[in-house]
Amino acid sequence: MKALLAVLLLAAPAAPAPDQAADLARKVQAYYEATRDLEAKFQQTYTYAGFGRRQVSSGILRVKKPGMMRWDYEKPTPKTIVVKGSRLVQYEPEEHQAYVDEKFDASAMSAAVTFLLGKGDLAREFVLASGEGGTLVLRPREADPRVESIALSVGPSGEVTATKVVDGAGNVNEVKLSSVRRNPGLPESAFDLKLPKDVRRVDSAGR
Repeated sequence: MKALLAVLLLAAPAAPAPDQAADLARKVQAYYEATRDLEAKFQQTYTYAGFGRRQVSSGILRVKKPGMMRWDYEKPTPKTIVVKGSRLVQYEPEEHQAYVDEKFDASAMSAAVTFLLGKGDLAREFVLASGEGGTLVLRPREADPRVESIALSVGPSGEVTATKVVDGAGNVNEVKLSSVRRNPGLPESAFDLKLPKDVRRVDSAGR
């Protein structure tokens, strides 16, 4: 869950270049506003500030408008996180349990994630700066413990190829995307997650 709600960033930007950063943000925004769905391989590296420990995961990311997102973790252990409308499910097959929230508020997700769905306004929600190598660096205009800073590595068309998010506790969540398929026509059924009948369910109240 923390990995989902947090997803992307660089902590130390180069000298700000407001005009260049604003142009880059508009490019990213336009790219994802014109993206109906996408599928990509991801590699995620999460660094825990308090323990100096890293966890590397990989799998497949799928996104579809309106409001659908699915992360299928394949390594080191299988796990699936799906958001579809107001329903969020995190299924951990090895633990034989699933966290289910039928009243999930998608607005609770950071713009560091929702920009993939073409939602939010990067320029309105973040202070923009340019980093090295065409990186767009974002800092929330309002304090947000989930996000201290975000760095987006941006390709020539405005596509994001990697993200690095630092949260308020100093944890770092890096995601690299590869083999991206834009607008492949993913069916809505790709975001349905059928749970085993005997799986242990944990609801939003922790029961």
